[in-house]
Amino acid sequence: MNAAIEVDNVTRVFAAGRKKVVALSDVSFTVGEGEIVGLLGNNGAGKTTLTKIVSTLLLPTTGTVRVLGVDVRHDPRLVRRSLSVVLGGDRGLYGQLSARENLRFFGMLDGLPHRRLMGQIDSALEEVGLAEAGDRKVAAFSRGMRQRLHIAIGMISQPRVLLLDEPTVGLDPIEAGRLREATAGLRKRGVSILLTSHYLVDVELLADRVVMLERGHVTHVMTVGEFSASVGYAAVVVVRGIGILPDTASLSRTGNAVTQVEHSGDNWKMSLRLRTWTPQVFAELSEILSGTHVSDVEVRPARLDDAFVRLQTGITS
Repeated sequence: MNAAIEVDNVTRVFAAGRKKVVALSDVSFTVGEGEIVGLLGNNGAGKTTLTKIVSTLLLPTTGTVRVLGVDVRHDPRLVRRSLSVVLGGDRGLYGQLSARENLRFFGMLDGLPHRRLMGQIDSALEEVGLAEAGDRKVAAFSRGMRQRLHIAIGMISQPRVLLLDEPTVGLDPIEAGRLREATAGLRKRGVSILLTSHYLVDVELLADRVVMLERGHVTHVMTVGEFSASVGYAAVVVVRGIGILPDTASLSRTGNAVTQVEHSGDNWKMSLRLRTWTPQVFAELSEILSGTHVSDVEVRPARLDDAFVRLQTGITS
């Protein structure tokens, strides 16, 4: 797979009075052509700084970033021709213009030929679910509608590389799903995407790999499957009951574990962490619980949030 984005030993240092702040330190990773890579990290990890460097808004102090083989330091204009950035939020749009007029304006700034631009506006609005609102002033748009318009503006130039920052912020589940479908459609057309999001469901449903940053350093680069598996278990089962606790010794011998037991009078609650959630484990758990008075069973599959916490802190939740 050819690299669409190459980040090679990038360091970025900011001056803060007499002190120096290292925002990024020897960061290296790639995004392949047609690949979606999730960029993860807590606030202050360096995600925004890195996104600005890739988009040519900042220069690295040391190191190299190439977009489709072009160095962002040596030829930023050529980089911008093949790249779009969607930062989202409420700013950056013209409220007294309609959605269609905003698209026309930003398309003209991108240098799109008039005929091509006019032919793409309707499809861009349709793709993000704003076709019926295309002639309404943006000042009357909800936050979610504004976010969808940001996505449409990013798509209208048909970029080969797209930087997406928190694309589903402020969107309801239906709108978020529509944007994920549009983003997945871009990948099918060969667009490479660097996705920054605190909503790990975006990463789970869209990304091929993840890059984790912590205090400016890359701590992990892995596939989404490896990321999910890193939590170390498949599901947490919470069992509530009355009277005698079940004997889970046989379950523990298979590598599963009881992580918490709480008592309140005759009532008890037990949490079990299961390495696998298979019919065999389910049958074994059913046999263990058969001789007890169970009032409720809750199963929660392991989430990417759990993996993120574990990798960031070394603590499983």
